[in-house]
Amino acid sequence: MTNETGHTGTTRRKFSTLVGVIAATTLLAGCGPDASGPAAGGNPSPTPTPKEALLAAVPDGTEGAFRFTGKDSSSDISGVVDPAAKGMDLTAAYKDPEHGFTTRMSFLLVKEQVWLKVKFTGTEGLTGLPKLPNRWMELDRAKLTDGETTPTYEGADVGNAGPIIEAATSVEAKDDRTYTGVVDLTKGQAGEAVGEEEVAALGAAAGQVPFTAVVGPDGNLASLTLAIPAAGKAKAWKYLVKYADYGSAPKLAAPSGSAAQEAPKAAYDMLNG
Repeated sequence: MTNETGHTGTTRRKFSTLVGVIAATTLLAGCGPDASGPAAGGNPSPTPTPKEALLAAVPDGTEGAFRFTGKDSSSDISGVVDPAAKGMDLTAAYKDPEHGFTTRMSFLLVKEQVWLKVKFTGTEGLTGLPKLPNRWMELDRAKLTDGETTPTYEGADVGNAGPIIEAATSVEAKDDRTYTGVVDLTKGQAGEAVGEEEVAALGAAAGQVPFTAVVGPDGNLASLTLAIPAAGKAKAWKYLVKYADYGSAPKLAAPSGSAAQEAPKAAYDMLNG
């Protein structure tokens, strides 16, 4: 979920970073043992390890639509994931530390269609930001120079909890459905999930990052928190993933009528810049 936005031309260049992070979804399938009953040979299924049990709680698309919240060192992302529609409605917000304005970028994805909505706030006295309509703008992927500037549905685990837990070197289960342990962010896809530059800056500390995870009463992952230590000039921060309202979040559908329009040239200039 790493992103950075700047002023005028810099803003357009760095939107692709924000979008690329929103698009970085990973499907984790078959990570836990089958707990449905005795095995075919009549022997009971072995008790899963804490790591296996935690991985089995990661959403895999069978839970119905659910809400998602994520936070990293510089941005917040929230929205809804609807596996049945192969859809996501994700919004990321970032406040520019130099100029003080906030960029809120939303993507709505339903199957192969994708819409964009952008809103700038706190822009008094600033010039050069693109002027865009306050409605969903349907994008034509053929007009984008980089396919990674728009999200594609690649699985329900949009917060990349699965790859992070896979990289855990120790996992301990508590009595209150809480799990604690240590993650080696240099393993597998964990570093890409958290942010490759941030992980590289940690040096040797990247191999020993503590985490806490909570599984809800329904057996689904409720939250995952990584306590990223300070490194060089960078302060300590938390990588946070929250999943909620499994099966009760609103289902996603394509916007219609006055709620949507074709994306104007300014939208493509922003994404392609």
